[in-house]
Amino acid sequence: MSEPSDQIAGVGARELPADSGVEVFERHYAGAPGAGWEINRPQTVLVRLAEEGALRGRVLDVGCGSGDNALLAAEHGLETTGVDAAPSAISLAARKARERGLKARFLKWDALDLAALGEKFDTLIDVGLFHCFAPEYRPLVARSMASVVPPGGRCFLMCFSDRQPGTWGPRRVPEQAVRDSFTGAGWRVDTLEAAELDVAFHPGAAQAWFAAMTRV
Repeated sequence: MSEPSDQIAGVGARELPADSGVEVFERHYAGAPGAGWEINRPQTVLVRLAEEGALRGRVLDVGCGSGDNALLAAEHGLETTGVDAAPSAISLAARKARERGLKARFLKWDALDLAALGEKFDTLIDVGLFHCFAPEYRPLVARSMASVVPPGGRCFLMCFSDRQPGTWGPRRVPEQAVRDSFTGAGWRVDTLEAAELDVAFHPGAAQAWFAAMTRV
């Protein structure tokens, strides 16, 4: 694995949909306030999974942001790659890796074109990416994820739930939308349950779905 680096590399070929919000995320990672999804630590659910040994082999964090969840895997000695479409997020993640003395690779990449990485991963993590896409793109995201995970590999996903009140923040995703997107794209949904997504604003958590899936 390469040493952590600020290099922005490996841009996927497909253009992201116009409503994917990449420009919004880039503004926040470049310094604009209000990135409520950035908690400067890994998600509590993922910490538990790591402690249980559920994160295994080569790990890919899709939509890695500033890298805290990916670096959790690296802390457990796993070969870890994080990808994000926002170049400032990749720079921040690489900086955190250096500061913490951890080996991890971070690439600017299109989540809809993961196959272009030309690699396979045993574990895939998605915390807060899936809900960024409009409904018509959700099956494409699921298929892109399937393209880099061999049969038997796992995916752990957290997304905003339609149980969350209000209209602020990202799209609310119904439980059935998660099931439909992934079961038709080469995944078996092993567990899909209500969970809390840690956030940086009051009350500190948002209603989410947590899915554990296996590539078939």
